[in-house]
Amino acid sequence: MRPSARTVFLTAVCLACALGTVAPQTVAQPVTTPASSADLRAAYATPQDIAEGKKVAAASCAQCHGMDGASTADGVPHIAGQRAPYLHLESLVYKNGGRGTTPMSNAVKFLSDDALMKVSAYYGSLDPVPPVSTRAAPAGKSAPAKLDPVSAGKAAAAGCSGCHGETGISKMAGMPSLVGLDPKYFVAAMNAYKNGQRKNEVMKTLAAGLGETDLNNLALFYALQKAAPAQTPSPGDKAAGKAAAAGCAGCHGDAGVSTNPATPSIAGQDAEYFSEAMKAYKAGSRADPAMQGAVADLDDKKIRDMAAHYAAQAPQMPKVRKPLTVAEWVERCDRCHGTNGNSTDPRSPALAGQRADYLERVMRAYQKETRKSAAMATMSHVLTEAEIEGIAAYYSRQRPRSVVYLILPAAK
Repeated sequence: MRPSARTVFLTAVCLACALGTVAPQTVAQPVTTPASSADLRAAYATPQDIAEGKKVAAASCAQCHGMDGASTADGVPHIAGQRAPYLHLESLVYKNGGRGTTPMSNAVKFLSDDALMKVSAYYGSLDPVPPVSTRAAPAGKSAPAKLDPVSAGKAAAAGCSGCHGETGISKMAGMPSLVGLDPKYFVAAMNAYKNGQRKNEVMKTLAAGLGETDLNNLALFYALQKAAPAQTPSPGDKAAGKAAAAGCAGCHGDAGVSTNPATPSIAGQDAEYFSEAMKAYKAGSRADPAMQGAVADLDDKKIRDMAAHYAAQAPQMPKVRKPLTVAEWVERCDRCHGTNGNSTDPRSPALAGQRADYLERVMRAYQKETRKSAAMATMSHVLTEAEIEGIAAYYSRQRPRSVVYLILPAAK
């Protein structure tokens, strides 16, 4: 007979063997839970329960997860050393149709709750799978560490600095400043050079070698730079240009600061580039019906005056979220999943040493809400693909630690 209440003290134990000496670490906070609590049953499993769970694993689980709980298939998680109550709870979600019809739901739908508890206890009792950083890598396949999007954008922008300035503020007449532009517009403009919609052989050649991720990184880098006007001359009558530009505010915003991501801000833009762009729209070499109509009646003087007006305006940084670094995301994830992904909460999964492809798939599922969790949906909906890949790669390299639950009688 079990007492009506027990206190579960969590002791994290390092994986032994190749990973080093076992070093217990006692968690400071005890978790008091009634023994009848169904979601912690796997934490109370006996050696007999674990032995019976091994038989269930051989019959129903080993084909995908292996008897050792080490997955060899893409998208299938390692479950050796995973927190047993978490495995039990997740199995029940699959059994009850919470994840739709999947190989996992088919595997567990005919298993009793008792069998699921025991097989969860069995896999939870195993040594965790060593992380990828301690396993032999295939010959010639040591991938370099990925830069975060802003750093990658800065690296890519080094080749643009000769014409557009180190931070996208032009110092060369005729070359556009790239600060103050919404990333969506920047990417659209670069794609227009790639497909020939905008005529410039130099830009077409440069853009041709950039993929969508490269363009997004470049756009983000320039969007996050402190905006300032181009450091180039702007001949023309600013006052006359302001009057001539009155009809442009509806699309390009007051003083040339656009509020529409698809429409460029032109405040602080290089005057010569602005003038040449207007002439290109007027001549039809830049195809845009709205702009062609807007410039049809402008003569060279009006264009030059408008250029001077906009060049004198103060550009503003677009409202763009600076991505968190992987370290900053990990700090947030660790609040629930434990230091370096080694959860000490029996209901929260350990992430350390998990397959990166599986972690990526799960985060995308939370984003799309095909996998339900209010907390995870909130955390994951803002993640970019690069952030998902970075977080998954980080946790896959961490050393997983077993956790032993010491169940003590409640104090009298």
